[in-house]
Amino acid sequence: MIAPLIYPPQLDLVSDHACLLTFSKVIDDTVADVIAQVTKALRTCEGIIDLVPSYTTLLVIFDTDHYDRFKITNKIKSLSASVDLNTIGNNERREVIIPVYYDPEVGPDLEEVATQCQLSIEDVIRLHSSTRYRAFAIGFSPGFAFLGNTPEAIRMPRKTTPRLKVPLGSVAIAEQQTAVYPSITPGGWQILGRTPIALVDWQSESLALIEVGDMVRFDPITRDEFLAQGGQLNGF
Repeated sequence: MIAPLIYPPQLDLVSDHACLLTFSKVIDDTVADVIAQVTKALRTCEGIIDLVPSYTTLLVIFDTDHYDRFKITNKIKSLSASVDLNTIGNNERREVIIPVYYDPEVGPDLEEVATQCQLSIEDVIRLHSSTRYRAFAIGFSPGFAFLGNTPEAIRMPRKTTPRLKVPLGSVAIAEQQTAVYPSITPGGWQILGRTPIALVDWQSESLALIEVGDMVRFDPITRDEFLAQGGQLNGF
């Protein structure tokens, strides 16, 4: 068994209609694979309303109006312990490619990140865009995917004073995480650039372009390509 993995996961009731499954205290690809498999298994369980996977946990929300709480938690325990660990990591992951215009014009923290990391802007762009990221969790706002792991050479802490408004499509980093802002929200991450594509499609069944377990790669594009694809330069 993988060292950081708690399996079967620890189950804690967090309310009368929800429980939290804890798989590890360490962020790890194997842990994330197990969570993905358990999430898939629990989707077959009657009475479960929602499943919210994260880096090391899985929040399970269930219907106590029509189902007995003790019976459903026992079923959750049983299903979450049914995953064959020998099959973990064998499934091919979907890759999502995000075009990004990296430039101080839309990435106001790009120069500061380069300076603090003692790199050129070109090196920051190269390191950020040459990494394949895994979507470990979705949260904060609809379609906001927490991606890891950002290369150590360009890791930066969150800003001490968050911006009140981060433009739609902003690509940003914070410590070992990378994300794309799918909507205009406050935010304290270091912004490197912007994508012209929508991360949320309100008309689709899946809603978000990036889902937990996906692999994400950023593809640098020029200013002209960004504008041709519908990108907007305003927002700050």
